[in-house]
Amino acid sequence: MKTILLIEDDADMRENTAEILELADYRVLKAENGRRGVEVARKETPDLVLCDIMMPELDGYGVLHMLGRNPATAEVPFIFLSAKAERGEVRKGMELGADDYLTKPFEESELLNAIEGRLKRSELFRKGFDNGFEGLNQFMDQARGVDALKDIGRDRKTRKVAKKEVVFHEGDELRQVPYMVHGKVRTFKINNDGKEFVTGLHGAGEFIGYMGLLENGRAMETAEALEDCEVALIPREDLLALLYKDRDVSIRFIKMLAHNVKENEQHLLQLAYASVRQRVAQALLRVHGRYAEDQNASLGFRSAARILPASWAPPPNR
Repeated sequence: MKTILLIEDDADMRENTAEILELADYRVLKAENGRRGVEVARKETPDLVLCDIMMPELDGYGVLHMLGRNPATAEVPFIFLSAKAERGEVRKGMELGADDYLTKPFEESELLNAIEGRLKRSELFRKGFDNGFEGLNQFMDQARGVDALKDIGRDRKTRKVAKKEVVFHEGDELRQVPYMVHGKVRTFKINNDGKEFVTGLHGAGEFIGYMGLLENGRAMETAEALEDCEVALIPREDLLALLYKDRDVSIRFIKMLAHNVKENEQHLLQLAYASVRQRVAQALLRVHGRYAEDQNASLGFRSAARILPASWAPPPNR
C-alpha cells in the first residue's frame, strides 16, 4: 500500500481529500500546516506528497524547498493543490521542482489520475536502467515521454576513435559529451613543466568531459583513446535538458553521471595515507579491477602483489 502525505490547512478539504485517497486504497498521513508536514515527511518518507500552497507557519513553496534539501525526501513526488490558477503561480511551482499542480476544486478522477501517473513514473526512474549503451538508450527514450523533454534528440550518433586518437583537448569547446560505448580512454592534464598528470581511466558506460561542459562549456582535461573505441555523442542541449527540466529525470541522470564518486573518494584516502610503493600498487590494482580481462592488467596485478607487503590493507574510511 502506497503512503501519501496530505498537507492542507483547511480541515474540511483535508478530511474530504483524505477520504477519497483512503477509498482508493492509499494510506494517508495528514498535516494541518507546512511545518508539521515537513516533520511528518522526514519521519515517514511517504511515496508522494500532496500540498496546499497558502498555509500558516510554512507555505507550500517552503515545504517543497525543505524536502528538496533532504536526500531522504528529495525524490518523493510532489503535487501542489491550490485555489490559485494564475499561470504565474503554476509556473513558479513547477520551476521550484513540483511534479504537478492541481487547481481546487478538482474532480476525484483528476486527483487519482495525477497521483497514479506520478507514482508510476517515479518508480520507473528509481528502478534505474542497465549499464551500457542500451541502458542509456532506454533512459533517454523514457525521458522523452516527459512533456518537458519530448524534444530531446532521438538519434544518438556514434563515432569510432582509433587507439592514441584524442577525443577532445583541454580547453576545447564542448558541443557534445562523449559516452563510452566500448573501449578505454584516459583523461589527463599537462602541468606548467609540460608533464602529463592522468586524471582518470574510463571504460564502457561512462560519460567523459561533462564537468567542463557544466562549469564553463570547455574541456577541463584532454581525453585520449587507450585502444580502438566507440563513443556516442550526446548533444550539449540534451544533457542540460536532462539535468534541469524534470526532477525525476535529473536525479536519475545525476546518479548515472556520478556513479564513481565513491571510488574516487576512496582513491584520495589511499593517496593520503599510503607510501609511494603502495600508491603504485594500488594504481595497478585499480587497473586490474576495471580491466581484469586484459593481459596487461593481469600483469599489473601480479606486479602489485610483489610490491604490497602481506600485511597491507587499505586505510579505513574516516
